[in-house]
Amino acid sequence: MPAPKLPAPGVAGPVRRRLVAWAPLLILAGCTAYRPLPLPRRAALAPSVAALRHPGIVLPARLGVADIALLAVENDPVLRAARARRGIAQAEILSAGILPNPTISAGLSPVIAGPGTTTGWSVGLSQDLQALVTLHARTQAARAAAGGIDASILWQEWQVIGQARLLAVDLIEGARIRRLLAQARALLARRYGATSRAVAQGNASLAAVSPDLAALIAATRQAEAADRAQQSLRHRLAALLGLAPGAPLPLARRPDLPPVPAGAIAAALPGIADRRPDLIALRLGYRAADARLRAAILAQFPRLTFGLTGGSDTSNVRTFGPQITLDLPVFDRNQGAIALARATRRQLRAEYAARLTQAQGEIRALRAETALLRTQRDAARARFVRTAAIAAAATSAFQAGNLTERAYVDFVTARIDAARQVLGLDQSLLERQVTMATLIGAGMPKVTRKRPR
Repeated sequence: MPAPKLPAPGVAGPVRRRLVAWAPLLILAGCTAYRPLPLPRRAALAPSVAALRHPGIVLPARLGVADIALLAVENDPVLRAARARRGIAQAEILSAGILPNPTISAGLSPVIAGPGTTTGWSVGLSQDLQALVTLHARTQAARAAAGGIDASILWQEWQVIGQARLLAVDLIEGARIRRLLAQARALLARRYGATSRAVAQGNASLAAVSPDLAALIAATRQAEAADRAQQSLRHRLAALLGLAPGAPLPLARRPDLPPVPAGAIAAALPGIADRRPDLIALRLGYRAADARLRAAILAQFPRLTFGLTGGSDTSNVRTFGPQITLDLPVFDRNQGAIALARATRRQLRAEYAARLTQAQGEIRALRAETALLRTQRDAARARFVRTAAIAAAATSAFQAGNLTERAYVDFVTARIDAARQVLGLDQSLLERQVTMATLIGAGMPKVTRKRPR
């Protein structure tokens, strides 16, 4: 076997000096560098619907309820900010799994006076072992907390979808009611004009115009209130989408909202705890609190630090051996942290039980409200059919000259009022339908999560 090559004389020294000189730079290279992240100076509002984020979505000319919901999930500024919490949760998992650095100590004892013959020195290396005891519990707590954050963000997405659906339904149904109000106002304006002309011509008294004027003012007030409500809804929807307030937002004429069958509600109710992200988030939060309690109980045992130490005294007597540092649990037995962790776990358990009860109660109450509204809507539709038939007969009689314009307008206005009542009940039913879908998760993103290990 050939003998290993040794460095030439005079070479080992420069190489060693280079390694010593470059060692600090190599250590610094593994450190994270600071990078500034300046705050935005302008609001990021999209100028148009086409400028919104819609990956994989083909936007129609008129947006339906489903289109609005998808755009809201992609573009809601508050939701996009909430998703940044995932990075914090992952950082906490990383932090929980990192052990403390070992500690190294060194010292010199030069001889100043006395019989010593050489400079004394000492070197020690130690490691805190308590972090190893609590490592598994701390990591479990961080992973459960991260899963809870994911679930809470998903629940926030459900809320955004539900809010977007509600706003779209209210805008679409509100536009239909606004068209009926415009018809009623036009009829009343025509009747007021005819009465005013009759008074001017001396064919009617001034008292005859008073009820027509009052009816026209009331209809105008209702139309203006509907316009303000529609504008407010549009601004709220634009804010939800991250859209500029004045940007056009064309909506469909009818809400494309799939019904929620009663069978689906009954089937979802028993398993609501495994379906609702808010309940899953609370359950994972409870699991994280339980793991923190276990970590606090493990941390009550005395802190143990194990190390090795060696050195030489001034007489050149050298020593080397183990070193153990143990805290005496006289005053602090981690009882404060244990009490806090136990109280937190108890509070989360109570909150979860309350939320579960509230969720099932809301769904049952909503089912009862929906049944009542459906009964009232059916009765209102029957009244509208009768009123529409009478109004059609009145229109024929008016066109034949057998009915006064006042009576004709009264009948047609009654038909419009009956139609408005039906539309109002339809809108209330659609709002309950959206709320029910949000509560049971119909048409919502599914909960997909990994179990904490």
